Amino acid sequence: MDSYDLNGSGMKQVIIGRQDGNIEVYQVDMNDEHEDSRLIFTYNCNESVTSLQCGIVGSHGFDEIVVGTYTGRIFGLTTQTLDGNLDNSTGSYISTADTSQKIFKLKADIDELKTKIIKERERYQQSTTFSCEVSAIPLLMVKDSFILDRNTSTYNLSIEVPTAIDNILLQCDTEVDLVDVDKNSAVISYSDTTKQDSHLLATYRCQINTNSLKMKIGTIEGKKGTLQAYVTPLVQPKCSRVMRYDIKALSLHYRLHQFDNNRPFNVLTIKGPFSLAEIHSWIGQCLPEVPEKPTVAEKTELWFGSTLLNTILECTYQKGEAVFKSDNVSTISILKDNLTSEATKKKIKVDIKTQINDESVNFVLRSIEEKLLKHQKLAKDLILLNALNELEVTEEETTKYLSGKYRNLLSSAKEIRKQADSDLHCLQRYYGAIEDLYISYSKFKGLNPKPRATELRKMLENYSYENTILFFRPEKTPSC
Repeated sequence: MDSYDLNGSGMKQVIIGRQDGNIEVYQVDMNDEHEDSRLIFTYNCNESVTSLQCGIVGSHGFDEIVVGTYTGRIFGLTTQTLDGNLDNSTGSYISTADTSQKIFKLKADIDELKTKIIKERERYQQSTTFSCEVSAIPLLMVKDSFILDRNTSTYNLSIEVPTAIDNILLQCDTEVDLVDVDKNSAVISYSDTTKQDSHLLATYRCQINTNSLKMKIGTIEGKKGTLQAYVTPLVQPKCSRVMRYDIKALSLHYRLHQFDNNRPFNVLTIKGPFSLAEIHSWIGQCLPEVPEKPTVAEKTELWFGSTLLNTILECTYQKGEAVFKSDNVSTISILKDNLTSEATKKKIKVDIKTQINDESVNFVLRSIEEKLLKHQKLAKDLILLNALNELEVTEEETTKYLSGKYRNLLSSAKEIRKQADSDLHCLQRYYGAIEDLYISYSKFKGLNPKPRATELRKMLENYSYENTILFFRPEKTPSC
């Protein structure tokens, strides 16, 4: 990140280099706090940016952004107007004859170095194949990140290495989904996991000269595990590096510092002879973004929000006692199961009490109703659109015979399909969240949820808030 006056306006712009390769220039008016920042320039270099600096470098009087990437590439973005090529043909660059001669000499040197590298690689390959010489496995540096995307409630897995990637194998011991990524050009293949302990075994085979790969992972709350990525580069001898990522039991939660406290909360209270460090460690195994050490205050307080359901979790704990409040019964159930399991491993006897607020079910269903109906409409529109396309209706027939609803569907076909590709899986996740809510609520009420669990999915396909509340509590009258 840097700040510099690139356009000579007397006001500095903010220049940002991102991990996805984007270089962005923002205009920010520091004198007007009500004016939003404006994006005035963007460029993508297809590599993660490690550093950038602004100044006059190539031409006197013209400012530039000098950028360094993870693979070691250094280039500049200039404010100079360029309209001629190095060889004096039409194009993008302008230079003197002396500069052109230097450039051509550099190109010749680069070609000579490439030839030497190819010869050395061939010699190295022969020495490791037909002789007894010992080959050292190179140290593979991997730049990676595993970050929760709050907008899509999925994890963005990014892996980048300095050399070309041959393939990446993903293995996970819990249920996860791989979501399609538009910019991902790798070919993915799945392996059978029915006879193995893994729930996921998939291989990404990369295109030539691919040194970075981005993947999206959809997790399911309540199911924790470990995701492993085996990164294999195109080097000799063959080697691979394993990267491990923990999937927490409440993986779709993130830290909050401000939230709406006017909600119907369910309460989980745990008491026992555990230390502050132990209860802090147990919470860290359930939730992401938990600090490495607890605070020095008498009580530690942490707040979390759900990216999928917009529910809240409040954690208050100290030595010998922990209190958890959430408007989602499923969150309380998952915490109860995991904390009990950790206490059992440590052979610590704990006293657990729960207070379930019936109104919290109403609150959660109301809060996701709008999104659920929106995704249901999208799914129905996609079905109708596919049916209209099968009819092969001509433009004349569309105008004469189709109703306005179907004409609008055909005119919005591209937008519907684009949105469906990214959002259609969300509908099944909402169905799953409501099913988990019903199962957790029934267990706390001492009921067996299995006999009616299959009926719930059928009912959700024709969602109605009133009918869903009656399904949860047949003896109650629906209320807001």
